[in-house]
Formats: sequence, C-alpha cells, structure tokens
Amino acid sequence: RGGAGRARGAGKMASTAAGKQRIPKVAKVKNKAPAEVQITAEQLLREAKERELELLPPPPQQKITDVEELNDYKLRKRKTFEDNIRKNRTVISNWIKYAQWEESLKEIQRARSIYERALDVDYRNVTLWLKYAEMEMKNRQVNHARNIWDRAITTLPRVNQFWYKYTYMEEMLGNVAGSRQVFERWMEWQPEEQAWHSYINFELRYKEVDRARTIYERYILFTLLVIVHPDVKNWIKYARFEEKHSYFAHARKVYERAVEFFGEEHMDEHLYVAFAKFEENQKEFERVRVIYKYALDRIPKHEAQNLFKNYTIFEKKFGDRRGIEDIIVSKRRFQYEEEVKANPHNYDAWFDYLRLVESDADAETVREVYERAIANVPPIQEKRHWKRYIYLWVNYALYEELEAKASKRTRQVYQACVELIPHKKFTFAKIWLLYAQFEIRQKNLPLARRALGTSIGKCPKNKLFKGYIELELQLREFDRCRKLYEKFLEFAPENCTSWIKFAELETILGDIDRARAIYELAIGQPRLDMPEVLWKSYIDFEIEQEEYEKTRSLYRRLLQRTQHVKVWISFAQFELSAGREGSLSRCRQIYEEANKAMRNCEEKEERVMLLESWRNFEEEFGTDTTKERIDKLMPEKIKKRRKLQAEDGSDAGWEEYYDYIFPEDTANQPNLKLLAMAKLWKKQQQESEAAEVDPDKDIDESQS
Repeated sequence: RGGAGRARGAGKMASTAAGKQRIPKVAKVKNKAPAEVQITAEQLLREAKERELELLPPPPQQKITDVEELNDYKLRKRKTFEDNIRKNRTVISNWIKYAQWEESLKEIQRARSIYERALDVDYRNVTLWLKYAEMEMKNRQVNHARNIWDRAITTLPRVNQFWYKYTYMEEMLGNVAGSRQVFERWMEWQPEEQAWHSYINFELRYKEVDRARTIYERYILFTLLVIVHPDVKNWIKYARFEEKHSYFAHARKVYERAVEFFGEEHMDEHLYVAFAKFEENQKEFERVRVIYKYALDRIPKHEAQNLFKNYTIFEKKFGDRRGIEDIIVSKRRFQYEEEVKANPHNYDAWFDYLRLVESDADAETVREVYERAIANVPPIQEKRHWKRYIYLWVNYALYEELEAKASKRTRQVYQACVELIPHKKFTFAKIWLLYAQFEIRQKNLPLARRALGTSIGKCPKNKLFKGYIELELQLREFDRCRKLYEKFLEFAPENCTSWIKFAELETILGDIDRARAIYELAIGQPRLDMPEVLWKSYIDFEIEQEEYEKTRSLYRRLLQRTQHVKVWISFAQFELSAGREGSLSRCRQIYEEANKAMRNCEEKEERVMLLESWRNFEEEFGTDTTKERIDKLMPEKIKKRRKLQAEDGSDAGWEEYYDYIFPEDTANQPNLKLLAMAKLWKKQQQESEAAEVDPDKDIDESQS
C-alpha cells in the first residue's frame, strides 16, 4: 500500500509540474510608457555594419628557427595549395597565388612550372599570361619574357594588351628594331585605331618622320579598304601631323584627298572646319572663304552649327561688312532650305526664301529657286489651295520682266501658268490680266487681245470682262467695247453694274436713245442683283436729260413694283427740285398719296419716316394750316410689352418695345381715347400727391 500511494503521489506531482510548464508565468510590465531614448531599425543596421568593420586580432607570428622546420612549413603550404587546385582546377586565382608564393621564395623554376600547368588548364586567361610575363621581367629573365610574349600574341593576337606590353618592354630595353618588328607583326592583324597611333607615336619619339608618314598612308589605305564609314578625325590627325612638321603642301593635299574621298554623301563639318583653320593659319583667306561657302551650301543646317559659328568668327576677324552680310544671308538661306524640305507646300516659306535670294543672288540662282517653288503644285484642285501658290507665278513673271529684263522668259512663264491652271474648275483673272498688260507694255496688242479673248472663251468671269473693256476704253476702241458689253451681259444679265456702265458709255458717246434702250432692257430683266441702283441710275439719267415727264413715268412704274418709303420721298424731292410752277402742290400731293398708300403698311417706322420728311417740307415751304394738319397726322409713341419664347417653345420672359398710334387710323380711335384718359388720370394723381405733401403752403397761398 505504501508503494502504491507513493506512486500515486508521484503521478499527481508530475501532472502538477506538467500543468505548471504548460502555463508559463509572464512577467508583468509595471511601466508601459515609451522609453526616453528610442532606437530605430536604421540605427540597429548601422551599428551592425560598423561592427563588421572591426578588425579581428592578427594571427600569431610563426618563427622558423632551422632548415628542417622551414622545409616542413613549405611542405604544408604546398600541400594546401595543391589541395585547393585539386578541388577546383578552373579557379585561376589559386594557381596565381601558388605561383606568386613560390616566386616570393625565389623558387622561379617551381613558379614557372605552376604557370605552365595553369596555362594547360586555361590558356585563354589574359591575367595568367600577364602575371607569367611580369614574373619573368621582374626577375630579369628577358629571353623567357620574350618567349612568353611571343606565345601570348601568337595564341591570342586580338588582345591588344599583350602587344602594348611587348613593345613597351622592347623599347625599355633599347631594342628599337625589335619593338618596330613587333609593331609590324601587330599591324598585319589590322588592329584598331589606337594601335596605329601608338606605332606612329613610337616612330615620332625617335624622329622617324618619314616612317610615321608611311604608317599614316598605310592606315588611311586600311580605312579605305576595310572600314565602310571611316572616321574624319583620322584624316585630320594625318593633316595636322604634316602641318606640325611644316609639310604644308602635304597637309593641304591630305585635306583635299579627304574632301574628295567623303564626297557630298558623307560630308562632315569637322573636316571643313579643320581645313579652313589650316588655310587660315597659312593666311589664305580667300581659300578659307571658299571652303566655308562650299560646305555651307551642301551640309544640312542642323549638322552645320559649328561650321556657321567658325565662319562667323572668321568673317568678323578678317572679313569686311559684305562678308559678314554674306554669312548672315547664308545662314538664313539654310533655315529656309530646311523649312521647304520639311514642307514643300509651305508657300510662305518659299516667298521669304525667294525674297532673300532676289536681294542677294544672281539671276540663275533666283530662277532655280523659282523653278523649285512652282514645281510644288497643290495636290487638290480647289481654288482655296491655289490662292497662295499662284502668287509664286506672279512674282516669277514680274522678276523676269522687271529685274532680269527678259521679256521672252516672262511670256513663257505666263503661258506655262495659264496652261497649268485647271480652267474647267476655276481660274484666276489676275493672271490673264497681268499677261495682257505685259503684252501691251511690250507693244504687242494682238497678243494681249488674244490672251483676254482666250480667257473669256475658256473661263468667263466678271473681272475678265471688266479688265478687257477697260483696256479697250483706254485704247478708244468703242465698237469693241460695245461688243464686249454685249458678251458680258449675255454672260451675266443680272449684273446691274454692267448695264449702268454700258448705258453711261453710250451717254458719253452722245447716243441717248441707245442708252435709254439699254436701261429699258435692264429694268426688264427678271432677275437683278441690285435693282434699286439700276432704277436710281435710270432716273438720274432722265433728270440729266431734263426729261421730267419720263422721270415721273419711271417713278410711277417703280412704285408699281415697290412701295418703299424711300421711293416716295425721292419722288417728292424730285417734284420739289423740278423748279416749275405747281411744284409745291405736286410734292404735297405725292406725300398725300404716299401716306394713303402706306396706311396698311406693317412697318410703322417707314410711315413715321415719311411723315417726318413731309413735316420738314411743310416747315420750310408750308403755311400754318398745312403745318397744323401735318402735326395732327404725327403718331403717338408708346411703350409696350410682349412675351418672348425660346427656340424650344418655352417662355423666355418679356421685352419692352415702342409702338406708334396714328390719329387718322379709325381703328385706333378707342386706343387714343383710352390714352387721353390715362394721361388725364395721371395728371390728377400728380396734383393730389403734391397737395398732400405741402398742405401749409396751400393755406398760406389761400390767405394771401
């Protein structure tokens, strides 16, 4: 029993202990406020990085006291290096460390053996060859070093570092011929540009100018045969080399060969700048100017900024005012060239370009630019696209006539222009008229008439008829004018101006009957653009001829067509100005007729205008009775309101307007009575308000 009880007691203790382990006690934080000094993650990272840089204590120094201990040390180190190499043979750094350790022990033969073993593993490693050769040179093993360099450049001929090191070693040893031989072997591989310049500089260090020139020639030939787009700077270096050694003729020849080689397809501004500066140093200023102008005429503007700058500086230093102006003109010409290349149909740019060229260039250059400009025909046959373009032809013809004095070319320009215009769709009367005027200035009247006749036959226009008629009038060819007017009126019978001009021509010529017949034909046309002008001209014509009865008849005929107030007023003023007996009574009678005729007119403003004109007449020529009568006819002006509607039919508010009420209109009598009663009531209201405002004043007035 005692053993069992102890076992049970032990089980309870174990379960109690297990329960205590499952629920660990957590320490309670008494102060949960944040610490005064906060530590950020950045500070933690910075501190960890700083501790990385702390130096570990150096290993203890090992002192070797005898040969046996040294051999033991060497054996252990060699075993370590060999184990590292055996683990990974391709890690060249292990081989190099092994060889350098052997070299530090003056075991050159062992180091050489290690390098050879490493080369068997990776003979393409450049660092390995360099370390091997440097070891031999450091230990003054010149022949061994030469052997290594020869093997290196034979195995890896495209590694320029081997060649540089090899030639430098031979030159430091004073073996100039050997170094030159190495350079020659290198040049056979056609290396990059810097290798050639290194060879040239090597020869120049030993004053071998002829050899250096030969190398330059070989290099230029190499660039011509091998490189598709050779660089300009190589030619410039060659020329400067010749210039530096005072071979100026050779330098100029190099520049000329370069210009010829690159041609106009691959022009570079740097070549021409260098060429011009060379000639400037030689005091050949005219050659400099020619070089700059040649280049500026052929290199695009965006690629010739430096060229422009140097040319400007040159002209400011050695040129005159004309030269400076020339470069400014050249610069502007380049700008215009770029604009017209970007958009050939930008006619404004062509106009500016042509204006510049005309002010400075010769006739052939101007003609060339004009031909280029007029070649850009608008792609769409619509007149609005041709309006600017056609002025190129006009300016071209005027230039040939006035500046170049070439009448034959001027005629060709006009003829080419009129052939180019699509006359079936539209035409330009200006071109035909300028062509005809040019032929007249050349005293070639038949050609002028033929041109105008062709224009009227192909594409009749009012302006063409007017210009042709004006020409014949100046030549006093009145029969031709009559024929032209007849053709003109057949083409445009609604043009009132043409009828009037035709009638005026006949009037000037003294043929009154023809003029009257023309007017009669004109007013009989079914459609006219300005009939009021035509009737006024006809009436003025009859008044000038003092045909008053015919004038009255014309007014009556006009009033049958229109009841416009201005016609009535003009009729009344005509009767007044006739100056005969009974003119006042006839004038008053016309006003009476007009007033009766316009009673049913909806436009009350016109009737008011008539009555005002009548009143002015009566004030000047009438009696008191007539004046009183016209005053009674004058309307009352009242203000009214009417409702407005928007486009969608909704109400838009009210607006005020003025209306007229005429006394003689019987329909308006109730309105007049109502208006009079309203005025009387308003007057009474005003009087009563005045009496209420100041009653004492009324009492004092009554006492007095």
